[in-house]
Amino acid sequence: MTILFLFLALFALMLIGVPIAVSLGLAGSLTIMLFSPDSVRSLAIKLFETSEHYTLLAIPFFLLAGAFMTTGGVARRLIDFANACVGHIRGGLAIGAVFACMLFAALSGSSPATVAAVGSIAIAGMVRSGYPQAFGAGIVCNAGTLGILIPPSVVMVVYAAATETSVGKLFMAGVVPGVLLGAVLMVAIYIIAVKKNLPALPRATFGEWLGAARKAVWGLLLMVIILGGIYSGMFTPTEAAAVAAVYSAFVALFVYKDMTLRECPKVILESAKLSIMLMFIIANAMLFAHVLTTEQIPQTITAWVMDAGLQPWVFLLVVNLVLLVAGAFMEPSAIILILAPILFPIAVQLGIDPVHLGIIMVVNMEIGLITPPVGLNLFVTSAVTGMPVTAVIRAAMPWLMLLLGFLLIITYVPAISLALPEWLGMS
Repeated sequence: MTILFLFLALFALMLIGVPIAVSLGLAGSLTIMLFSPDSVRSLAIKLFETSEHYTLLAIPFFLLAGAFMTTGGVARRLIDFANACVGHIRGGLAIGAVFACMLFAALSGSSPATVAAVGSIAIAGMVRSGYPQAFGAGIVCNAGTLGILIPPSVVMVVYAAATETSVGKLFMAGVVPGVLLGAVLMVAIYIIAVKKNLPALPRATFGEWLGAARKAVWGLLLMVIILGGIYSGMFTPTEAAAVAAVYSAFVALFVYKDMTLRECPKVILESAKLSIMLMFIIANAMLFAHVLTTEQIPQTITAWVMDAGLQPWVFLLVVNLVLLVAGAFMEPSAIILILAPILFPIAVQLGIDPVHLGIIMVVNMEIGLITPPVGLNLFVTSAVTGMPVTAVIRAAMPWLMLLLGFLLIITYVPAISLALPEWLGMS
């Protein structure tokens, strides 16, 4: 009865247009008041505890680092470097856009930020070179999802906070799938480019490549600082996020000088607004997760699944279907915080690695970002290109099929996600 009321209340509130964060908080609060012996005061304590969660502190810092990188001209230099590397290949500008998305994803931790930063420059460049606008928009919209798969990733931080999994291990587990997905997109672009005879840039000379690399090196160094610092044990993922934010500000203000000190407050304010919005959703989702835990709902569902004798491969198929549907309607962080506490104990009982489950959830969230009606990347791409959202959806859909195929591979070949952390000895 409690489970039924909790989820019915949540979906009813969302259906009548109540914002998702408020829906989560209200559904949890009503359930506690009507069905639980718990005091309502426990809700206030839980909200306060969320603000103290050390792992979640990484989120505002990664968002701030992404804001400085986006505003500070780093994206433009990464795109120039990507084009110098692969621009001479048939369809090279589009392949370069994917490569730039991969590089920017390793700096920002956010998918919409990757689409906004790379899309605003790369799509216009492709159109000028003779590519159809829809082709460019579809590619960047999909490649932008790498923002949450290639570390650092805000969504991975949320999953780690919800399940007490190692953030460092999750970050390392995202590297191979992220590179693999980028490579799959590049190969698909090359095949289409050859068939459609899309243009290629003149091959960059070694001097031009070296010049582009020298300009991009300050941005590329951030990857080394974040991942190298975490893996070497020099600092925790949260400290890495703080270092990334300070480094990004230093590069934007004093190295590239694309920003002035006067513009700093505006950038900080924008990232603060985004952080507050995300943390408000997370706080309410944590409240919802708290109700799940106090009412022993994950344990009850785990017992049902174990009694039903569900095979691990069937469970993973069900997980993917549930996450794909949820991803079309809800924000990734909220989905992770609601469903991870339910799915995590079942996965552990079935012998599925928690890190592997985390990567499966992240890839599902990627697909959710380009699935209507709420796919955030679709709206960001629309804003960047000026195309109607319906046109962006049509442009993104063929590439979505690739992502679904990739999801199946990631789900049933755990070695892709787990090989690197195991090789690095991150037990």
